[in-house]
Amino acid sequence: MLEIALIYLAAAIVAVPIAKRVGLGSVLGYLIAGILIGPYALAMVGDQTDVMHFAEFGVVMMLFLVGLELQPSRLWKLRHSILGLGGLQVVLTAAVIFAFCYWFFTMHWQTALAIGLMLALSSTAIVLQSLEEKGWLKQEAGQNAFSVLLFQDIAIIPILALLPLLAFAAPSSSKQISDSIIADWPVWQQVGVSVGVIAAIIAGGKYVSAPLFRYIAQTHMREIFTIFALFLVVAISLVMHSIGLSPALGTFLAGVVLAESEFRHELEADIEPFKGLLLGLFFITVGASINFELFFNQFSTVISLVVLLIVIKACILFALAFTFKINKKQQLLFTLALAQGGEFAFVLLSVTTTLSILTPEQTSLVTLVVAVSMLIAPLLLMLYEQIQKRSSSTKPEFDKPEQINTAKHVIIAGYGRFGQIMGRLLHAQGYEITVLDHSPSQIELLRRFGNTVFYGDAARQELLEAAGAHTAQMLVVAIDNPDKTIEIIKLAHKNYPQLKIVARAIDRRHAYQLLNLKVDAFNRETVDSAINLAIESLQLLGNSKEDAERAGKLFRDHDRASVLQLSELWGDDASYGVAVRQRMEDLKQVLQQDKQAQQNLNTCDANNYENGLTEDSAKPKKRPNDDAHLE
Repeated sequence: MLEIALIYLAAAIVAVPIAKRVGLGSVLGYLIAGILIGPYALAMVGDQTDVMHFAEFGVVMMLFLVGLELQPSRLWKLRHSILGLGGLQVVLTAAVIFAFCYWFFTMHWQTALAIGLMLALSSTAIVLQSLEEKGWLKQEAGQNAFSVLLFQDIAIIPILALLPLLAFAAPSSSKQISDSIIADWPVWQQVGVSVGVIAAIIAGGKYVSAPLFRYIAQTHMREIFTIFALFLVVAISLVMHSIGLSPALGTFLAGVVLAESEFRHELEADIEPFKGLLLGLFFITVGASINFELFFNQFSTVISLVVLLIVIKACILFALAFTFKINKKQQLLFTLALAQGGEFAFVLLSVTTTLSILTPEQTSLVTLVVAVSMLIAPLLLMLYEQIQKRSSSTKPEFDKPEQINTAKHVIIAGYGRFGQIMGRLLHAQGYEITVLDHSPSQIELLRRFGNTVFYGDAARQELLEAAGAHTAQMLVVAIDNPDKTIEIIKLAHKNYPQLKIVARAIDRRHAYQLLNLKVDAFNRETVDSAINLAIESLQLLGNSKEDAERAGKLFRDHDRASVLQLSELWGDDASYGVAVRQRMEDLKQVLQQDKQAQQNLNTCDANNYENGLTEDSAKPKKRPNDDAHLE
């Protein structure tokens, strides 16, 4: 076992970094590692069936972590895509593949239906891992792909229940392949137990697990918390498996329930390493299980079937993406992400072989087709990435001058985070603004939320003119490119001297350039937020709110004065360096003197207070009616 473990680890260490470096991704790296050490390449390991069953637990852990990222409210919002999009994908794909197998390959209808159902499934492990790795999981296509995969995981349950009904063998054979302790019970009892177990998992996650996690957290022993997290996942998986349900579904539901727990992030941190190791092991076993002898003997057949599978699934997925009105730019990602076979096909293949639904030859061929399609899956996503890079490199044309609204008050060049804040405030105060931005993706996002933004480069005079620079009162330059900012300001100064110009400064150097251009106002983008956070930090360190705010104001005023003074020396390195050091020393003295003055003032106030108490105590106390005669 140690030798085999060493081989797996060495293969991953060598193959995965190389694959990542050349842009293939970690999933493809693991698959390549499995191919290299498999029985048909270097023959360093043999049959991978037992290892794959163990490694499939990585998929279970992955769905638990995915569940932790989904609050129940968010899952409820996905219900239409889970049931509608996911359900139609499984049904339509299974129906089309069934038709091909039954009419074109003249298979028995039971065999054709079994193959259709197992090939309708996609690889949860590869798709989610690849989408998350590339940052696409939270995009529209990623969320819809997740919904489809979730429905597929749920669909495993009725498919496993259906397979024994398709079997040619006697009913006794189905008992041999079932590990369910309730397999011999009546159907209504099986359904009742299944619903009860799922309800118990949800209720336990909501009402029982939180007190247990708090109790364990009080021990302050990280390893015990990790052990309990693993215990929770393994226990749920075992219970679900024992009643014939999908362990992945059970752990996913537990993750969703715990998504609102205060221990969510701790659970993620503890489970993540185990998930990564087991998923890597799973991908290696998939690569090692590819039968290259059969592959080369029936090369044209296998490649044709793989291409046919991908084309069928891609056509159906693209049609569904269009029907469900997924964003046009996201439709291709959704299509390519799911156009492969899945790991659950291997589970179903073992069941169908035992039930004699598929012959050993058919099982080997389908296994090879699924494995090769999974091997191609990361390449399809790489293809999408390259298409996106090419499409983004070809910039669309700017809006034509006649399409741009004329500003009545303010023109804003650049509508990112900085520009949006200024724009919202000015608009809320009643000023009419016209926005120009040169980022196509930003324009698309802003227009999707109902903002009126025009695609154009404010450094082009015809577009600035069309935006109303000749009549507007102010130009706000809020772009994040210092050189482009300078270009726009020079253009505005030359052609529209009546414009008041305010600008976003990227850093101190940029601020000096803006000062030299005589802009009406500027602000460095990070200064105020940093000073405000420093003020809050001073309060957390025990300073009073007044002292912290006064220190922040002194720092801000001194820094502003330093920028104005040092701008005159910018370019003279020797003089500038001396002046910078002097200003830093001045700032330190100013803050220390202010702090000392406040301490003296507080001491004086305290002494006056004590003296006042002493004087009051020395005076004779009046009785309530001492001054009654004055009334």
